[in-house]
Amino acid sequence: MKDLAMLALDTARQRGALYADIRILRIRDEQLRTKNGQVAGVDRTEDMGFGIRVVADGAWGFSSSQKVTKEEIARVAAEAVKIAKASARVQRRPMEIAPEPPHVDRWSTPFEVDPFAVPLDEKIGLLLEVDAVLRSVSGVKIAEGSMAFNREIQDFASTEGSYIEQTILRSSVGYSATAVGKSDVQVRSYPTSGGAGQTMNKGYELIREWKLKENAKRIAEEAVALLTADQCPSGQKDIILAGDQLALQVHESCGHPIELDRVLGSEANYAGTSFLTVEKLRKLQYGSPIVHIVADSLSPAGCGTFGYDDEGVPAQRWDIVKDGLFVGYLTSRETAAAIGEKRSRATMRADGWNRTPIIRMNNVSLMPGTWKLDDLIADTEDGIYMETNRSWSIDQLRYNFQFGTELGWEIKNGKRTRMLKNCTYQGITPEFWNACDAICDDKHWVLWGTANCGKGEPGQIAATGHGAAPARFRKVKVGVGYVE
Repeated sequence: MKDLAMLALDTARQRGALYADIRILRIRDEQLRTKNGQVAGVDRTEDMGFGIRVVADGAWGFSSSQKVTKEEIARVAAEAVKIAKASARVQRRPMEIAPEPPHVDRWSTPFEVDPFAVPLDEKIGLLLEVDAVLRSVSGVKIAEGSMAFNREIQDFASTEGSYIEQTILRSSVGYSATAVGKSDVQVRSYPTSGGAGQTMNKGYELIREWKLKENAKRIAEEAVALLTADQCPSGQKDIILAGDQLALQVHESCGHPIELDRVLGSEANYAGTSFLTVEKLRKLQYGSPIVHIVADSLSPAGCGTFGYDDEGVPAQRWDIVKDGLFVGYLTSRETAAAIGEKRSRATMRADGWNRTPIIRMNNVSLMPGTWKLDDLIADTEDGIYMETNRSWSIDQLRYNFQFGTELGWEIKNGKRTRMLKNCTYQGITPEFWNACDAICDDKHWVLWGTANCGKGEPGQIAATGHGAAPARFRKVKVGVGYVE
């Protein structure tokens, strides 16, 4: 692989590139699905290819191929330079990238059990056992479960002298129960919703940690109970968001708007641009003083954890919101230079060998506070506890949002009372985070994984991580009929 990489870089230089890098990728995927007592799908794929980026005449060029041979690598490298020179003709100003020293290293995801070595019968068998427990509860009409495993082996090399071998292993697991009544349908998911369930950079030990069978009956019973639960009231309430729901809130209203390519206007597909324009940096009071949001690629087992990004920049940790003040972006070498920062924050990742890297969330997390959940509920006079996402929407600036959850509990005079269904809440991002007055402690904090974050055109999927503990937000609009 190293000889092939050097050939690509040499060819790019000879054709006029001032900078070039190559990523050679080998990818293995396995996805397993069950539904109502049957195997719904077993998908296994293997893929290999390479992508070459270059800078020539002050512009980017990119080309790729799945044919990993000397002849093809030389051809693609030359093509990337040709594309860069053509792009330079219409570029408004020469592109600059922040400096980065060379790195020669090898990095791998730590894991205990290789999921690809676990027999297929064992994995399918566990999903079917969970399925049987879910369907044993009267009223459950649909039971679905899934597991997914991914291994990416990448060789990265650049004309600056970097050569990095990196292996990332990722596992996912989740299931859901759908209950059907006379005029209603309700769903409960475990460990969380979103299709893939919980995802982490771990081996098969992730599957065993979540005690899937032990929680299946409770999840099914909650789905059925929701059919006769009271509707979420409309009005203004204090709300406590469970960690898994808060993780998605962080993803949508904190993670996407800090992607600096959105801010600078070079990205708008799928998730829009951003209200966090550069003049707000270190000036906007994003949240209350207890809100501390950190971005990092170092958290053990996080979906956004890696040794190096796809520009060869080492993983880092830094503040996004500190004491409620907005202080940081997710950056690339190009966008960092554009706002005068000396170094990229290592957030460039690509979905496979045939996509150019773009800025992606790593692990963007709300840091824990000091509260115990029982104490937080006891301290709440009139509120709703909401758990597990069911729906979401947010505008193209990541500013005005509405979320719905699978399960809610009314809180009256410090006690959890009746179950509520179809719970929704809405808000304006800075107003919402400034209404946060309590966050639970590190014993309640979980690093949740989002396996399917979409961005870019052509579309790219990335896995991101978001740590959160339950937190309270004061006087939030809830329900669907509230008029101020």
